Amino acid sequence: MAVMDGDGYRIGELARLSGLSVKTIRFYSDRGLVPPARRTGAGYRLYDERALAQLELIRALRELGASLADVERVLSRELDVPGLVALQLEAVEAQLRVLRVRRAVLMAVASGEPGGQELRTMTRLAHVSDDERKRIVEDFLDDVLGGLEIDPGLEARLRGGLPELPDDPAPEQVEAWIELAELVRDPGFRARIRQMAEAGAVERAEGEAPDGEAMREAAALVTERGRAAMEAGIEPGSEEAASIVDEIVQSLNADVSRAELADRFEQGADPRAERYWQLLAVINGWPPVPTTMPAWRWTIDALRARPGG
Repeated sequence: MAVMDGDGYRIGELARLSGLSVKTIRFYSDRGLVPPARRTGAGYRLYDERALAQLELIRALRELGASLADVERVLSRELDVPGLVALQLEAVEAQLRVLRVRRAVLMAVASGEPGGQELRTMTRLAHVSDDERKRIVEDFLDDVLGGLEIDPGLEARLRGGLPELPDDPAPEQVEAWIELAELVRDPGFRARIRQMAEAGAVERAEGEAPDGEAMREAAALVTERGRAAMEAGIEPGSEEAASIVDEIVQSLNADVSRAELADRFEQGADPRAERYWQLLAVINGWPPVPTTMPAWRWTIDALRARPGG
């Protein structure tokens, strides 16, 4: 080990021992991270063992991805090494999340043939943050529900159903998020959901809102009986359909005509509303939401075929 004057390293020797270039060490020294122990009479910098240890620490921290500002905080004791490592781990995890989403986007793109505009939209929407994703849906909900007195349980369900794209999303989850973002920004969809919410608010204000439990039972019957009738080829205007409709009407236990019930069902029977929940289920990893709109359509037609009662 070459030592000058028996008590210091010249910068060239320090570079050889530390594995760093003379230029890098001079930069660190000028910045005050590794000050020289003293200077020779000719003005050459001399460094001691502490400087060598400092350089080894700086090199290790920089290899971990630490910025010079963070290195300075460690050397000044403002931040300890475990704290810095924890910060770096957070940064690495954030980078990994971005890379996982990017991979999912690339896989989604590879599975189809999106045009230039579609590809730009996919890339932009896929890379928004978790908070931004939630804000997009919250903005939609504020727009369609704002100022209305709707069923508290329904509003809680709507506001509790926000997109939670996982850190390592599958391509279909990315595709579902992109479709959902485009859906909730669609003015036509917003207007339709607002119309549905307003109708529900009017019913509540006038005391005509159906009993929640009865409505859930009727909805289950519509899905079950309507689907079975369709699969069996039963026509909405047939006698067989009439008995199914009677069962559904009776389950509501409400003094309402079949025509009025058909109008009420029609108000909520929008395939886009069902698609909204199907997309959220894919994004959030919930159980799949089955398609029920054809069964509702059959039931509405059957109610209109026999509007009296």
